[in-house]
Amino acid sequence: MRTFSENFLWGGATAANQLEGAWNKDGKGPSTNDMFTGGSHTVARRITPVLEKNMFYPNHEAIDFYHHYKEDIALFAEMGFKVYRMSIAWSRIFPNGDDLEPNEAGLAFYDSIFEELKKHHIEPLVTISHYELPFALTQKYGGWKNRKLIDMYCRYAKTLFNRYKDTVKYWLTFNEINVATVPFGAFLSLGMILSDEENTDAIRFQALHHQLVASATAVKLGHQINPDFKIGCMLAYMDMQPLTCDPEDVIQAQQKDQINNMLCGDIQVRGYYPTFSKRYFEEHHIKIEMEAEDEQILKEGCVDYYTFSYYMSNCVSADPGKEKSGGNLMGGLKNPYLKASDWGWQIDPIGLRWTLNHLYDRYQIPLMVVENGLGAVDTVLPDGSIHDDYRIEYIKMHIEQMREAVIDGVDLMGYTMWGPIDLVSASTGEMKKRYGFIYVDKHDDGTGTMGRSRKKSFYWYKKVIESNGTNL
Repeated sequence: MRTFSENFLWGGATAANQLEGAWNKDGKGPSTNDMFTGGSHTVARRITPVLEKNMFYPNHEAIDFYHHYKEDIALFAEMGFKVYRMSIAWSRIFPNGDDLEPNEAGLAFYDSIFEELKKHHIEPLVTISHYELPFALTQKYGGWKNRKLIDMYCRYAKTLFNRYKDTVKYWLTFNEINVATVPFGAFLSLGMILSDEENTDAIRFQALHHQLVASATAVKLGHQINPDFKIGCMLAYMDMQPLTCDPEDVIQAQQKDQINNMLCGDIQVRGYYPTFSKRYFEEHHIKIEMEAEDEQILKEGCVDYYTFSYYMSNCVSADPGKEKSGGNLMGGLKNPYLKASDWGWQIDPIGLRWTLNHLYDRYQIPLMVVENGLGAVDTVLPDGSIHDDYRIEYIKMHIEQMREAVIDGVDLMGYTMWGPIDLVSASTGEMKKRYGFIYVDKHDDGTGTMGRSRKKSFYWYKKVIESNGTNL
């Protein structure tokens, strides 16, 4: 019976803007994420076009990985990580985004990161743009709705490819690129500050087209610089299932899957806009403005592998009166068969097996789960221990279903759980919503010693990796 391959890439995933801090150190410019205030269960994060006095911006310090990276990478190595998915902060390399020359201090910082990973025999998996646009590109160009950003992104990508051509093998062009298909993605993914009236499908999908052309151009460029590069896409898999067997529910779920998930996947893997997009674009008054060379660029810039985040599933119904659930960037209806996290995210491990089979049947290229985890409130006991059995159970159930998918025949190359170390939540801006195997003494009011400690799940995941996923 098949199981995880001997070279399966076990590890964890983070994003620069959620853990590095040092938001204005060593020449770094402000990013779009630096303009997000803190939030909570009940108070939404807010975008401030200008930094406000006496306002807390959690990403500015985050968990100060910038000064703790050696300690943190040593802890990842202690768990046995084979791979560490990380991102590079664009505004640390090109502070204004449109600079002609890179910031050497920013590049030197990542030199040090890669050197430390190499010392511990951990393979880096680098996301080039993870929800982090130099804020100057929002102010000066309006974000990704401006086609000029394609050249700026490609200058940035070329700089990274050349600098790290002998250091990094695995790359991802954009984090969760398909989030642009939902209204929340206008600023988070596309760096556009829009009013509710301006935030239309037409403007978002045009901006998304620019990102897709930039991604394809970067893939082709990377392969020219180093043919051994493996360059992938990364999507947020928005698993939308029909609430009932009512054919209206079934067709709605299919249509949402097509636009929210398959549109970007088809373009990045197959190299062209899928046929179903034509009707959707017509009905939603979307007319993609393309340059003459765009179709050829998309065709020539197909990715080598497909990665995605998976946290939960939601349901879809033609009945507008059904109860809604919480979730990661997507709305949906409650599934009566599932439990939910403290933040309302429905826990559906079998949905991951379904997703893996669904994607592999369609694309037939290697897949990788690069985000999956449980945000929860952790309690530190008087002796300093943290018994996060709920996190162990969540990840265990998802690994079990990954194994089932491998037995089904899916080519799965690795798993990087989200947030191996506590970091700032992207959705709420909280530290209270913790994901890590490693606890960080940092709190939502900005206090804390920044001390690191191991949770119960730390030792559990170490055994999982040691046994190549057989000891759960």
